[in-house]
Amino acid sequence: MAFAVSSKASASTSRLQKASRSRTVNVRAALEPSYYPGTTRPAYLNGSMAGDYGFDPLGLGKDPEALRWYQQAELVHGRTAMTAVAGIVLPGLASKTGLVNIPQWYEAGKAYIESDGAIPFGPLLFVNFVLTHFVEVKRWQDFRKPKSQGEPGSFFGFESAFAFSGENGYPGGAFDPLKLASSPAAKDDYKLKEIKNGRLAMLAFMGFVAQYAATGKGPIDNLFDHLADPFHNNFAENKISLPFSL
Repeated sequence: MAFAVSSKASASTSRLQKASRSRTVNVRAALEPSYYPGTTRPAYLNGSMAGDYGFDPLGLGKDPEALRWYQQAELVHGRTAMTAVAGIVLPGLASKTGLVNIPQWYEAGKAYIESDGAIPFGPLLFVNFVLTHFVEVKRWQDFRKPKSQGEPGSFFGFESAFAFSGENGYPGGAFDPLKLASSPAAKDDYKLKEIKNGRLAMLAFMGFVAQYAATGKGPIDNLFDHLADPFHNNFAENKISLPFSL
């Protein structure tokens, strides 16, 4: 009799524990930010990554190793896009306001080649290729084995200058000269801001390319044209962006 009562009590406790864990998981999932509130997050997107809002309609991140690589790919492309967008907008604005007279981003390469610059285009391209290859190989090695690029002999004797954190994509040390990520909370905040701005920059760059294809101009020229005559300089009046417009 005592054994039966004990067994029933154990079973009841087990059910309560399972229900409690289930409620905890459900509450946690509800509290995690979502790209579309009310949808169910994939189990592999648990909110641990910066900028994770549960968006993966194609299921590309089901493989944990692939998810790690996609995370790094997005981070690198976002950083590249932010640099590109700044390199398009700032010179375009400076040229438009008369501060400098430099080619637009879509003409810069051609203008450099035709101007016969201080460094011939061929050697310049080769040096860029070699340096980019070196950086990408080091990044790949660090991805495969975190902290490996801080080991003695891995960075031409400069290993001590790079206090590698061991977290892919966020090496720290000399790559954080202002010590912005000095605390875990600050680091998490900047990681989220970086990935958000990187995503915006990638979309912005695609927009710049589309703008040039439609108008033959850069974003600053398009902006000034639109402000000067918003009813005639917009996407609805452009025969390329909206082919069926009258």
